[in-house]
Amino acid sequence: MVKTAEECLAFLGKARDALEELSISEDRETQLQADEKRLGKALEQERKTIADAIQQTVKKRKDEICASYDKEINKAQDQLKKAKSKREKAKNQGVKDRIADETADFYASTKELKAQMKSLFQKKHVPGFCRSALYYSLYFPKWPKEILTLLIFVLLCFLALPYGIYQAVPNHTTVHLIVIYVLDILIVGGIYVAIGNRTKMQHMETLRVGRRYLDDMRANAKAIRRVTSTIKKDRDEAQYNLEKFDDEIAQFQQDLNEVTAKKNEALNTFETVTKTILQDEIEHNYKEKLDQIENEYLQVSEQLKATAAEVKEKRLYITDHYGTYLGKEYLDPLKIAELYTIVQNGQASNVSEAITIHRNRKES
Repeated sequence: MVKTAEECLAFLGKARDALEELSISEDRETQLQADEKRLGKALEQERKTIADAIQQTVKKRKDEICASYDKEINKAQDQLKKAKSKREKAKNQGVKDRIADETADFYASTKELKAQMKSLFQKKHVPGFCRSALYYSLYFPKWPKEILTLLIFVLLCFLALPYGIYQAVPNHTTVHLIVIYVLDILIVGGIYVAIGNRTKMQHMETLRVGRRYLDDMRANAKAIRRVTSTIKKDRDEAQYNLEKFDDEIAQFQQDLNEVTAKKNEALNTFETVTKTILQDEIEHNYKEKLDQIENEYLQVSEQLKATAAEVKEKRLYITDHYGTYLGKEYLDPLKIAELYTIVQNGQASNVSEAITIHRNRKES
């Protein structure tokens, strides 16, 4: 309890000194907080730098391993591809030769039939166009393909042609369309009927023989397609002498498998051994600088912890010893100095009177 003026002055002086010491400690705490934050960022950045260096180095070394083996793998794949291509060409040639061999009789038969048909028609003085497949499709249709040809002919000549001419006529009318269709039927139809009548009336028997020739040729063509299809579907390749190609392909495939296995082994060794060694080497290179930052950070953190405890202790001390008398408003070195002057000048004999006088001055 403060009783005399001297005691009051001593009390105020100690309060002021305590607050000034607290202010110094708080400033030190603020500075240490800034230093801890700065060193924390520097430590984080250094660790990130190390991690980036490890990642980049590991990636570069791994890419170099892959590139080296991939070059050999690509080479083996190209050799394997070429060998398979050579085998496929040899097989295709064998298939072609086999088809040519097994269809030779049919081609020879067709050639003979054409020669006989030509000789017969020439002997009977039948026009050459009567030997064509188109002629028999138009005048003696028998098979689906010939019937389809005749249908297309009718659609073109008696539908598409007149309609096309009609569309080309300027300012065309329905009358134009009727006239065009009538003329088309008379002209085209007349030519068709005239050719048919003349050839059939004069050479019917020869044309019927020609029909048989064409049927035989059609049978030969059908047989050729059947043989060709059977040979292409045949999975037995023994007759094409492809063993040397198979041996070459097997060797290239083995080379490819070996290089691929070596690549996988090298990558596994890299991941389990080399990667760790690289990481240790890089961490060692950065260790001195990292340890220095970590030590500085730890020192600052310890100092901050001690300073924070000191600030807390001083605040509690000031609150317990001076706050109850001065109140929160006057826990300020400048205001305490003003109170000190009031007591020193004899205007007040205790803290309460000095505070009352100070407040009255502020209000006035």
